[in-house]
Amino acid sequence: MNRHLARIVLVCSLVLGAASGTQAYLKLGFLTPNGVIGLRWTRPVEYFVTNRDSQDVTASQLQAAVGRAFASWTSVPHVGATHAFRGFSSAEPFVSDGVSVIGFRARPELERTLAAATFEIDEVTGQILESDIFFNTAFRWSVASAGQTERFDLESVGLHEVGHLLGLGHSGLGETELRETGGRRVLGKRAVMFPIAYPAGNIEDRTLEADDRAAIADVYGGSAAQRETGTIRGRVTLGGAGIFGAHVTAFNTRTGDLIGGFTLTTNGDFVIASLSPGVYVVRVEPLDDADIDSFFDEEPVVTVNFRPTYYPMLVTVPRGGSGPAVTIAVSAK
Repeated sequence: MNRHLARIVLVCSLVLGAASGTQAYLKLGFLTPNGVIGLRWTRPVEYFVTNRDSQDVTASQLQAAVGRAFASWTSVPHVGATHAFRGFSSAEPFVSDGVSVIGFRARPELERTLAAATFEIDEVTGQILESDIFFNTAFRWSVASAGQTERFDLESVGLHEVGHLLGLGHSGLGETELRETGGRRVLGKRAVMFPIAYPAGNIEDRTLEADDRAAIADVYGGSAAQRETGTIRGRVTLGGAGIFGAHVTAFNTRTGDLIGGFTLTTNGDFVIASLSPGVYVVRVEPLDDADIDSFFDEEPVVTVNFRPTYYPMLVTVPRGGSGPAVTIAVSAK
């Protein structure tokens, strides 16, 4: 079979991230004439670790932190993805060599990039063929159980990057403010896959949030997850026309879980999947407090000139299906 290969680069950094390729509900993918093709592994993820230490962390400690990150993602109920560490190697991350490599690299010119992931994919099927991750040794790293002041937590950043490696895009569940020195500072977030990292010393991102668990179950959960969870489908309109790039959230009134998604067509369509059965408050907001290129390419144009809006009724999500589609009409600012 002839494969059409493409290399897609994703970046997660200290204060911002960039995701190339059109996303579909927290899933990485690319647009084709037949719709969005999501990225995923169809075989076990086999990876090597570069046999190079950083100033603070050994290659063995890196492998252990990455192993814990993989275990966090693959232990989510119904997730069928599997992984295997194949050994230490002299191979470097970010080299197209047919193998997946994770390791430290010195990239001081990337002054706000903590780590990054890159892929080689089959453009026809969306199958991930190879994926690398590098951690930037321009920053100080820590594997201490309680974290270390002035050092970034390797497992926290690793959990985010392994999420990318598995095919997840960035989540919009977070609040930030502009820094006087440039970029943004995190005020709070409800997803490990939010594109902006917590500051040095923080270890909160070692634990997946509800949004992360829903995302990975949507990609790898299969029929078992579909039987146990439900979906909210709908459309966001402005002046009767659909809008692209609106951020839609679903809040579970019983558990307090918050799951997000986006309108991903110019018709304003959205789907939030892998939801626990229950009653939800649905809200839509513009991406006006974020760097849009952390979530989308330049085309189509993301609409941000509208007011946050609640759907006027509670939405019931049944087990194994979805309720009636909802239409949320927003107004211009």
